Amino acid sequence: MSMQYPVTCVVLLLGSCIFKNLPKMVGDNIENVLVEVFSLIGISDWNSLFYIVHPGGPKILDEIQQNLGLKEEKLRTSRHVLSEYGNMVVPCVIFFLDEMRKKSMEEVKTTTGDGLEWGVLFGFEPGLTVETIVLRSIPIDTPCVSAHDDA
Repeated sequence: MSMQYPVTCVVLLLGSCIFKNLPKMVGDNIENVLVEVFSLIGISDWNSLFYIVHPGGPKILDEIQQNLGLKEEKLRTSRHVLSEYGNMVVPCVIFFLDEMRKKSMEEVKTTTGDGLEWGVLFGFEPGLTVETIVLRSIPIDTPCVSAHDDA
């Protein structure tokens, strides 16, 4: 006799299977995303970028770091905000951007992107959609950045 589940149970079982494998799925495919996006501007050194990653959890950050061969500090901002505030879903990217701007200013970096010109913002959505935005930082001495120092 086979076991039958109500539709909601099947969805929950499928969802837990996907979530369990999500970090590995992200890690296994994240470089393909970067190659596709950054080959257009000639960047292939993943440590030459700054990162804003909406991770959902630390295991996704671990997989990204390992699979891209990133230096520890590359995901520092995402790890810090995640540890301080938890997974805030979509609004957390604003916290990540602000944290990177503040740290860049405190450490007297030349740009809001940890001293780097180019960066990437990753967000992971249901169905394992990877939202990717190429970011370009601005110099710290830009009036609009300096004006926010007291905020």
